[in-house]
Amino acid sequence: FKLPAGLLKKRVAIHLVGVGGNGGHMLTGLAKLHQAMLALGHEHGLHVSAFDDDRVSESNVGRQLYYPSDVGQYKVDVLVNRVNLSYGLDFKASTQRYRAGDIGACDFVVGCVDTAASRRQIANMFNWAFWMDLGNGNSAGQVVLGQRPQQDRGLRLPTVVDLYPELLDDSIPEDDAPSCSLADALLKQELFVNQGVSTFALNMLWTLFTSGELDYSAVFVNLKSAVASPLPIDPKAWKKRFGYVSQASRKHRPAIPH
Repeated sequence: FKLPAGLLKKRVAIHLVGVGGNGGHMLTGLAKLHQAMLALGHEHGLHVSAFDDDRVSESNVGRQLYYPSDVGQYKVDVLVNRVNLSYGLDFKASTQRYRAGDIGACDFVVGCVDTAASRRQIANMFNWAFWMDLGNGNSAGQVVLGQRPQQDRGLRLPTVVDLYPELLDDSIPEDDAPSCSLADALLKQELFVNQGVSTFALNMLWTLFTSGELDYSAVFVNLKSAVASPLPIDPKAWKKRFGYVSQASRKHRPAIPH
């Protein structure tokens, strides 16, 4: 897969949805990526708009990138102000939810959300060219980079809802209850799982913007077994592992005889 040439010449607009466990690491990593891109000759680098309506709680201190003095403040304000002051940036913070109709278009949506409902919201917006989704459980997680559906139905990178269509089923219940303490949070997610998953996500973006291409569209990480498995950009691999058949593959499939 080759990155569209225009993204190597313009300021790349990124919407970061959620700045909790994965999102906090993504925000600080995107600031580093911006600086590195400029140093390597990219003319404009990145501009990040971050969205999160959650406030810092005591259970966030120690596992996420927040300090005791941050408790009670909006997460997005804390972290965006921190990276802007550190690097002299103009990243934007929004304490509103990421909702259709309120948000302009962007080049990449980086979703660091923990519910299917939030993923459905992103999937239905279609104001993005690329959607990178990060998700994790206790000690394992995945990063999926997909593209917006195209009118010509050509080969495209499948999104997280293409590979996991059950995310679109709003009848499936989900547990999104907040943790009451750091100890409770650590029972749900190991201490470094967010940092591990985010590192692979940031490296995918680093590879895209330095080499201009990728040969995998997703990576699956298991910290407990110390294994990372990439998903090749190959319709056969998508079908074998997930049962996903791309529109391009359908288009070129032999006709069924009557």
